[in-house]
This record gives sequence, C-alpha cells and structure tokens, in this order.
Amino acid sequence: MTTNPIPRVLKTPDEWRAQLSAAEFHVLREGGTEAPFRGEYTDTTSAGTYACKACGAVLFTSEQKFSSHCGWPSFYAPAADDRVRYLTDDSLPGAPRVEVRCANCDSHLGHVFTGEGYPTPTDERYCINSICLVHDETPAE
Repeated sequence: MTTNPIPRVLKTPDEWRAQLSAAEFHVLREGGTEAPFRGEYTDTTSAGTYACKACGAVLFTSEQKFSSHCGWPSFYAPAADDRVRYLTDDSLPGAPRVEVRCANCDSHLGHVFTGEGYPTPTDERYCINSICLVHDETPAE
C-alpha cells in the first residue's frame, strides 16, 4: 500500500455541491459514512467495474469484490495500484484507520482494513460506501 500522487481533478466546494446530492457531498467531500446495509451495491454480484461517483475514475472491479457481511461493499484490492490514495485517519480515539480516497479527485471512499482473516488473496478489506460508486456492468478493457 503506497500513498499516491496529488489528485488531478480539483474543484471548489461549491462546484462539488452543484454536481453531487447533499448525501453524496457529505460522504465524498466531507468524509461521512452512509448507514450500513442500506447502500445500493452492498450485495451486488454482477460483473463489471465500480467508478468514483464524483469523477468517473474506475476504482474497483467485480473480480475483487467479496461478501464480507459488514454492511458496505467490500473489495480485496483496487482495480490498479494508482486508483486510490491512502491517508491516516485518527478520528476515532484509540482506533487508527487507513482512509481510502480516489486518487483522481481526492473524494473520500471509505477505509481499508488488514488482518481480519477473510479468505482473500490480500487479507485486506476495502470497506467502501456505495454512495461513492457507480457500477457499470460493462467489463473493464
């Protein structure tokens, strides 16, 4: 896991507000979290890609998606190493986490957790808010 370069899409908060719904803005731009088991893609199993709702960059694929039963879509890796960036999140006292952001537009996506024992190739769980994603059933090229 490496920290990726500075995002390429830069907009003002007002520009983001004009593009996103209030709920999308809260999660993507303010680091909020949608309620568990309510997101559109929590249980989605169809093939395809998952792109950033804010900028359209492909972030994850259905090949890396797995059922973690945690209440949010889970992936064991991004579509490519340069698709996401990582920040230290110390917002919960005594529970440091690794925040996952879109490398293209710096939108908050969720968090990545390691060592939870899921039977995946990476032993990582990218816990991503559905509201941050757009699923396209067309396979990635």
